[in-house]
Amino acid sequence: MSVPKSVALPGGDQIPAVGCGTWTVWEAAPGAVRDAIKAAIAEGYRHVDCAWVYGNEQEVGEAIQDKIKDGTVARSDLFVTTKLWDTAHRRGAVTEQLKKALARLSLDYVDLYLIHWPTSFKEGDIDFPKDDNDKHIFEFHDIQDTWKGMEDAKDAGLTKNIGISNFNSKQVQRVIDGARIKPCNIQIEVNPLFSNARLIDFCRERGLTVTAYAPFGSPNRPWKKSDDPVLFEQPILKDIAAAKGKSPAQVCLRFLLQRGLVVIPKSVTPSRLKENFQLYDFELSEAEMKQMFSLNRDHRVYGQEITLDHPEYPFSIPF
Repeated sequence: MSVPKSVALPGGDQIPAVGCGTWTVWEAAPGAVRDAIKAAIAEGYRHVDCAWVYGNEQEVGEAIQDKIKDGTVARSDLFVTTKLWDTAHRRGAVTEQLKKALARLSLDYVDLYLIHWPTSFKEGDIDFPKDDNDKHIFEFHDIQDTWKGMEDAKDAGLTKNIGISNFNSKQVQRVIDGARIKPCNIQIEVNPLFSNARLIDFCRERGLTVTAYAPFGSPNRPWKKSDDPVLFEQPILKDIAAAKGKSPAQVCLRFLLQRGLVVIPKSVTPSRLKENFQLYDFELSEAEMKQMFSLNRDHRVYGQEITLDHPEYPFSIPF
């Protein structure tokens, strides 16, 4: 089964199907993300996924400018995604934060701007505001109003496309119901241990493309529990990888590509960046796809437990 190297967005833009993620659990050494993005662009990546809260938009921007200056790419060759953080959900704050993000990125526009989470925090300069009892301080903004701010950002030419991330089906529908410009993309957790099939189908039926984050189940996450399933230790995956002469990571990514998803694996290691991009010289059979689907455990890694008490907490319903 052949898979396209890009996915068409409703407005006509093409989003490269394999992107380079940049979240490093805030543990990357200074300059590591900049070097990784430079290496990724040199390797052939043309899609870079970042976010305000990752704290590395400046390094991403420096890498992009370096590769433009050395002639590797033009700005128009790249597809850059960033995300609105929870502290800027007020309609007017949406464009304010995007302008600041663009300054960090040294760009005039991004190709895709996403609402990172449906939950809103107290507005301000602190990304995770807390009270004296160490509890996160929430602020309440209707996601339809926040979406109007996203539409404002697109109208202003600050972003070519707008979408959402980590929304459940009811929240997706509410955005659509109140939208003048419908979301074109949703970014959600998807990997063989968490197929997220119902939400994917729901969004596709409404015209949204889907980007899969955490395609490997975030194996190095600090909050991993001792009894959590480990994707790369699954015998089915290891057997398919061995049969294909590919790594388990490559098989996971190919599985998601054959589901029609955009994937954004992250790494700051040049050899892994290269490996994660070599996905088009093999394919999974129908039987192998069924085997990969059988790995699903509905095991969500990113539960965002810090917002459990928020009225917009997205994971209190099945999908």
